[in-house]
Amino acid sequence: MQSGRPVVEVVRLGLVSYQEALRLQQFYVARHRSGPAHALLLCEHLPVYTTGIRNKPYPASLLDQLRLLGAEVHRTNRGGLITFHGPGQLVCYPVLNLGSFKKSVRWYVSELEKTVISVCSRFRIKAVTSPHTGVWVGDNKICAIGIHCGQYVTSHGLALNCNTDLSWFSHVVPCGIEGKGVTSLSAELQRDVGVEETIPHLLDAFTDRFNCQLTDGET
Repeated sequence: MQSGRPVVEVVRLGLVSYQEALRLQQFYVARHRSGPAHALLLCEHLPVYTTGIRNKPYPASLLDQLRLLGAEVHRTNRGGLITFHGPGQLVCYPVLNLGSFKKSVRWYVSELEKTVISVCSRFRIKAVTSPHTGVWVGDNKICAIGIHCGQYVTSHGLALNCNTDLSWFSHVVPCGIEGKGVTSLSAELQRDVGVEETIPHLLDAFTDRFNCQLTDGET
């Protein structure tokens, strides 16, 4: 019997380059042209710094310095400023038509934040929102959120630090916020918490917050 809840296809990409993830997001965004085709892309990235929409581009010298560290650098059309993605970080790209949920970008970002807070609570970590986008443990960001929404179809998403090498963040001001730090599930719990351990908690929390059904998609 049909429950009426939106069906979201979970696609596990594994470790992929940022460029490949962008290409796949574009593919799943295009599927919505012929009707709702919600997807949740899960992956980890090879080391990459990404910049979001801002008034002035970052100096070429800064971006070159980041490349010398061994990371790629990409400009994106998501909200937010500069951040890092790399192994040990659970990256989640929901490609949803908000018409099947609620046609509000503010609501959508809030639900992503609440999803991550729920994940953290399952690990007995008290996480909160702040005036700055993302999810925080004290003054340390544990999850970055930056989304794009066109004609109510979402792309980009969230990046939750599981057992990420946090030293990569020391080369930038994450998301342009001075005086704040970064943390991870592993740093908070003082044990190794990997992406694979975290995924089931994220899927459960996402199902609850977005009142949807998940199906396994092809990878």
